[in-house]
Amino acid sequence: MKYLAAYLLATLGGKAEPTKEDVIAVLESVDAEVDQEKIALLITNMAGKSMEEVLEAGRGKMASMPSAGAAAGPAATTAAVVEEESEEEEEESEEDSDLMGGLF
Repeated sequence: MKYLAAYLLATLGGKAEPTKEDVIAVLESVDAEVDQEKIALLITNMAGKSMEEVLEAGRGKMASMPSAGAAAGPAATTAAVVEEESEEEEEESEEDSDLMGGLF
């Protein structure tokens, strides 16, 4: 992901088709580790493609993904389970203090 981000930053910096050296320069400017093979693969895959074309293809893929409302269902269920568990722990804690005669 960092390689693609560096590529995008180089594009925003005015390079229509950033080179391997451009991407490396961006990464080294923030002291990031550089994997030459991954950068070479990125440059090869991006050759001859405009950023607009790549981003549009990504939007098309994202359109088939579930929406945020559908994804919130499992998260809401998980939150309810966690809340229920914490309520049970509070009840157990109150029972324990009752057994001790209210010492604590």
